[in-house]
Amino acid sequence: MTMEAYKQEFIEFMVECNVLRFGDFTTKSGRKTPFFVNTGFYQTGEQLRKLGQYYAKAIEQNFGLDFDILFGPAYKGIPLTVAATMAISEEYGKNIRYCSNRKEEKDHGDKGILLGSKINEGDRIVMIEDVTTAGTSIAETLPIIQAQGKTTPLGLVVSVDRCERGTGTKSALAEIQEKYGIKTAAIVTMKEVIEHLYKREVGGKVLIDDAMMEAINAYYAQYGAE
Repeated sequence: MTMEAYKQEFIEFMVECNVLRFGDFTTKSGRKTPFFVNTGFYQTGEQLRKLGQYYAKAIEQNFGLDFDILFGPAYKGIPLTVAATMAISEEYGKNIRYCSNRKEEKDHGDKGILLGSKINEGDRIVMIEDVTTAGTSIAETLPIIQAQGKTTPLGLVVSVDRCERGTGTKSALAEIQEKYGIKTAAIVTMKEVIEHLYKREVGGKVLIDDAMMEAINAYYAQYGAE
């Protein structure tokens, strides 16, 4: 089965934005990794517009558009939820409300813990994140959503599924799905990234040659999810 065009485009877009890099890196959890995804490198209006479109496509494919709110946890989730809801409006003509949390509750003016739309009883909610490796932000996010009343969290969409173990033998996204009973999805998985970039030139460079492939395989032998 051929990989969808938007996924191939997104992989090359990440490379062009310097968001996806290959080399020697250490993750927050202390794992030495041959690839790194840093979404802090999406920095321009044009990049955010495109990123929103890729998320919109993944959301529509995995969840449909019959939901009320797209929730992006502070801080990285704030621009993601804004960009994606704008893209959903432009691409599909559907008005989804955006909502994020504040790290500190505001006690004057626009009071409370939430930015953007209020969450109402009965709202169906999709959450959006950059890259999930441990599921810690979902553990913080769900109680905030649940504190707003009886809502239905439908699931979580991220840009890249690293396909590596979370706390157990399954991937972090699979663990979230199991623990919270919600669907999880990604624009692309690292397996798709590797398949698309192996021995392929992007921007005049081959990022995954045989030596890099060996390093990636060694990494997944140690940290790969079931």
